[in-house]
Amino acid sequence: MIELTVNGEPVKLDVEPEMPLLWVLRNELGLTGTKFGCGIAACGACTVHLDGEAVRSCVTPVSAIGDRPVTTIESLSQPGGLTAVQQAWIDHQVPQCGYCQSGMVMAVSAALDNHPDASDEELFDTVSNVCRCGTYPRVANAIRSLRADRGETA
Repeated sequence: MIELTVNGEPVKLDVEPEMPLLWVLRNELGLTGTKFGCGIAACGACTVHLDGEAVRSCVTPVSAIGDRPVTTIESLSQPGGLTAVQQAWIDHQVPQCGYCQSGMVMAVSAALDNHPDASDEELFDTVSNVCRCGTYPRVANAIRSLRADRGETA
């Protein structure tokens, strides 16, 4: 029996300890906002927060989670509305097909929260998610707008 805290809720699951967190989230808990992309932690479509840090859930065995809380895109929003990152994504029309966007939003959110003093270049290096549609200029504009709203510069 595996015990986790996912999106603030305790869950008990009868799954194999080596099962990737991605499949626990999608298949066992029905949280399909986290996407399967590559299965080798290269693309980032499966990015979730593990105790506030961005991790690739496709290669994270559920047994490695321990007591660290898992946050998925489903619970990222704040009471009463979207997070600043989600709103910036809308304002800058970041998504094209949208498949990678939940992972991208999770990665950017963690990067901005955990490295608020990082330069734009450092943030872009931290967020290594892949977007096959090539919306990277929009992502950069969204990140820059978030930093400008907080009174930061590169």
